[in-house]
Amino acid sequence: MHYDVIIVGGSFAGLSAAMQLARARRRILLVDAGQPRNRYAAHAHGFLGQDGTPPHEIVARARAQLARYPTVDFLDGEAVEAAAHDGGFELAMASGQRVQASRLILAIGMRDELPPLPGLQERWGQTVLHCPYCHGYEVAGQPLGVMATHPLSAHQAMLLPDWGPTTYFTQGEFEPQPEEARLFASRGVRVERSPIVQLLGAAPVLAGVTLADGRQLPIHALFVASKAHMASPLAIQLGCAFDSGPMGPVIRVDELKQTTVAGVYAAGDAATPMSNATLASASGVMAGVCAHRSLVLA
Repeated sequence: MHYDVIIVGGSFAGLSAAMQLARARRRILLVDAGQPRNRYAAHAHGFLGQDGTPPHEIVARARAQLARYPTVDFLDGEAVEAAAHDGGFELAMASGQRVQASRLILAIGMRDELPPLPGLQERWGQTVLHCPYCHGYEVAGQPLGVMATHPLSAHQAMLLPDWGPTTYFTQGEFEPQPEEARLFASRGVRVERSPIVQLLGAAPVLAGVTLADGRQLPIHALFVASKAHMASPLAIQLGCAFDSGPMGPVIRVDELKQTTVAGVYAAGDAATPMSNATLASASGVMAGVCAHRSLVLA
């Protein structure tokens, strides 16, 4: 079957795009490898109407709602190749199956790369965190830390005292600039220059950190900015252009979520440097609507 649109990625962005197209009565296929970026988080926060709901429950409910539309098909598995085909596009699945469509929406998400410190991955999404707006409320009032991985880590440390007493760990590399140091002082942020070398406590609990000079400090949540990589090679294979984001490349899109390849749209974390459930869903809505418009106006 030739679909009007194939959406690759079945989390918040992809599902939101699919809903717009389903309601437009277009024949669509939602391809999902089942590896969302937020799978390490027990609950989604700051998402209007869904605050405190486990992400997998939000996805399951959305899929059930989509399944009621007769023009929606689902294909669970990994899309490994994408190419232009007969005026549209063809995807090859890891299973060997091939599917075609007139338009593609890439909601492929990102893969996080953490610093090579033992224990970070085991605590990721629980006590090792990336976003105070997503997780700060749940750890508020406890000793908090920012493990610097990027010059923008200082900006995170400026925000964090609204949630709890904050220590900024330079890791011996990311010294605050003079204006940042002044703001740290006014906000009560402690600067620690001895690098973190060990996390304390039985994961996923974080009880504290050991520093290179042997000292141990009580830290109950550690905020770390990860490096971000495309979770799928499809955008590269299709020839989409990328922009440089602070944590890694993102797919270049215009205000209509159109990539630099005609007929290919992108939404969610892979197409913006700001990762947030609400923003991902909103960008999926825009991608779905604009993909539909492109079919009508072709």
